[in-house]
Amino acid sequence: MSKLDKIEQLQRLLKQDSENSQARRQLAVLLMDCGFNEEAMSHLLYLSRIFQDDEGIFYNLGIVYEKMKRFEKARDAYLKALDINPDFVDAMYNLGLVYTELKEYKSAIECFDVILDFDREDSNTYFNLGLVYFKQKDYLKAMENFQRTIDLNDEDLYAHFYIGNIFKELGDLGSAREKFEKVVELSPDYSWAYYNLAVIDYEENNLENAANNLKNTIEMNPADFEAYKILIKIELKQQNFDRAKLIVGAALENCEKTGNLYYLAACTYKACGDKKSCEKYVQEAAKNHKTLSISVKRLKELVAG
Repeated sequence: MSKLDKIEQLQRLLKQDSENSQARRQLAVLLMDCGFNEEAMSHLLYLSRIFQDDEGIFYNLGIVYEKMKRFEKARDAYLKALDINPDFVDAMYNLGLVYTELKEYKSAIECFDVILDFDREDSNTYFNLGLVYFKQKDYLKAMENFQRTIDLNDEDLYAHFYIGNIFKELGDLGSAREKFEKVVELSPDYSWAYYNLAVIDYEENNLENAANNLKNTIEMNPADFEAYKILIKIELKQQNFDRAKLIVGAALENCEKTGNLYYLAACTYKACGDKKSCEKYVQEAAKNHKTLSISVKRLKELVAG
């Protein structure tokens, strides 16, 4: 029986007997698993009023709120589950994730430290501690925890990726490159690794490698605006105007239509000597000024200049 068929069966049972709490609990979990979060939340709230000392109900309620990005509600649900059962490790772990989303980093660290008291070999917890420290720009502690993650699980591509970013932030481009290449080895379709390799290549003026890595980035993620932007810069720098126009055309087709995208198109066509197209995209950028990173006055100077 499929999950959807099971949902229908449980819904029929509840129509016959609305007080069948076991059926309602099963239904809530299935709805949650299938992405019907509002419906799952309704059933879990109903159950939470009846079974006020059931940590599992509040834990699942926290998961639903988390899926809905209602992080304050998720926090409160996990805290309730832990109030009922202080040793509920999964609730503590999820609470740490929610505190991270809420930027309550001290509380997140406390949660993850509790998890490590239970299990010193939990690579996921070390990774999330690393992420909290990374968000606070405490790169030393972030590096320690990401490295601990890798020591326990060398195939954790995200830990390698963040270590690469730390090396990049610290200016150690050689070590950063090694990490991003490791990410590509572990996951050949991870576009962000190619993008970061391209940025390093571009900064080192290795334009051919940069262009190849940007093309890989776009192949994996056709909506990556920043990749198009650097690739256009490379083509313009080499006076490959026809290629630059083709690339901006692909960006206009695949990226979100923002003021910054139209500004990129305007700048590209100006550099290619196509004043008419430049003026067209300046007007489009002005219409979308809410998503434009420069002032409309400066934008219009592009045509006049």
